[in-house]
Amino acid sequence: MLTHLVIRDLAIVDTVELELGPGLTVLTGETGAGKSIIVDALMLASGARATADMLRAGAERAEVCATFDLAQASAALVSVLADQAIEHDGELLVRRVITADGRSRAFLNGQSVTLQVLRDAVGELLDVHGQHEFQSLARPTAQRDLLDEFGRLSAQRGAVAETYRQWSGAQTRLQALEGQDRDRDARLQLLRYQEGELAALDLQPGEFEQLGVESQRLGQHGRLLESAAAAAHLLYTGDEATAHEALSQALAKLKPLPAIDARLAPLLPLLEEAAIRISEAGRELSRYADSLELDGARQATVESRLAAAEELARKHRINGSELPALRDSLQQQLSAIEHLDGDIAALRQQQAAALQAWRLAAGKLGKARATAAKRFGTDISARLPGLGMQGGRFQVTVSTLPDAVPAPQGHDSIEFLVSANPGQPLRPLAKVASGGELSRLSLAVQVACTVGEQRSMVFDEVDTGIGGAVAEIVGRELRALGDRGQVLCVTHLAQVAAQGHQHLRVLKHTDGKQTRTGITALAGDERVQEVARMLGGVAITRRASEHAREMLEAAGGD
Repeated sequence: MLTHLVIRDLAIVDTVELELGPGLTVLTGETGAGKSIIVDALMLASGARATADMLRAGAERAEVCATFDLAQASAALVSVLADQAIEHDGELLVRRVITADGRSRAFLNGQSVTLQVLRDAVGELLDVHGQHEFQSLARPTAQRDLLDEFGRLSAQRGAVAETYRQWSGAQTRLQALEGQDRDRDARLQLLRYQEGELAALDLQPGEFEQLGVESQRLGQHGRLLESAAAAAHLLYTGDEATAHEALSQALAKLKPLPAIDARLAPLLPLLEEAAIRISEAGRELSRYADSLELDGARQATVESRLAAAEELARKHRINGSELPALRDSLQQQLSAIEHLDGDIAALRQQQAAALQAWRLAAGKLGKARATAAKRFGTDISARLPGLGMQGGRFQVTVSTLPDAVPAPQGHDSIEFLVSANPGQPLRPLAKVASGGELSRLSLAVQVACTVGEQRSMVFDEVDTGIGGAVAEIVGRELRALGDRGQVLCVTHLAQVAAQGHQHLRVLKHTDGKQTRTGITALAGDERVQEVARMLGGVAITRRASEHAREMLEAAGGD
């Protein structure tokens, strides 16, 4: 149950804070006052799409915070929270933040979550019905979904969807393989030619990089030889004036001096170490220079192999280092095509098995739908007299489509039939129901589908297009629904407003510069005056006030 709602900087709302309880809560107010902003806020809390133009003018961000009591949380909600490691102590705080750039973030008990997780969680707590939703009752897809909801057939429908997914996956893979089979010979010829080129080169992993390094070294042979020999000559191998000779002479001059000044003694080991290292470096450079023999044949081989690799790499538009991996890939493709016949046969068997599984699952769903359809028709027919449709009948037909192509929702055609008046035959709902009848039927269906549900229900002007006695009946039905749980209803009809257990008035304020929306809880004379306004317009007469008081007393609302 929704217990607390805070809205900040959304549309023309500055800050609104509501404490909500069980029963039917009605929200009323002048047209344009912002009644539906409350519904918009709850839609955002449910994971609806957010845009920057939802923010109040000049605001940097909008925020919606909704607190739910989890005393009767569904198993599905508990599972969602457990999967996300979200702790709760019988309460869930839902927070949605929308920034001026149109981005949004969602939080559950302070933990950041994706919009899908938000939808999964709040979808178990809140059910929002829009003001034009009754019109969808005439659509076949909506009728099928409502029947499945009434019959609690989500598990059977999920099984059908899963077998469809398996069949569809097998179908897609089979079509791809059959497409390959049509140009198999040409593809094989091309792959064999390409793999043959790579096999002739037989480039090993890492070899392309090694060839590049070796090519660079062989190309600089003369420079390496000249520089190494010159360095060895200067350091050690020269006949005179080498670094080693100069250092040896310096040592000879310094060795007697520590006997005169002991401070020179620490320098002698450093110079001796330097002399040893210079002699070692000189000898190593000499050996290195002696080893640099120009191998023309090796250089030609390296350059030829590197050029061949670069040419193949350009041909395939890849880096030379990727050639070994390309060869492996081509070999795998060749193997797959060479075994294509066997793969196609195996996949056809998988597809046939998946199709049979889908038919079995769809058949079970169809039988469950037929059973639910009888109960649904009886339930709605029993509700029609209370909605001002005496003698009305409602029936749901379930027919299996012959040779139906697999679909995630099964192979059944669902149709709602209605007879609004005694003596009239049952006919498709879309062809015989008026707008007022559709609205009442929609309410009856919604009530039937939500019996036993723990979700809070929000109705946004579902009473549009009706009035008089029918409006009063709809109001009583909403109140009865509120007696079993929590219902929020945005309404413009006094007959519905009078039925509320709680009454909230939405009022728009302006100071000439800015416009803001506020919400006030009404009771006593204030509620009488609001219902009277809804009855009589701007000028509230004494008769309108008396009528309003009578309506509230009759409904037990005040």
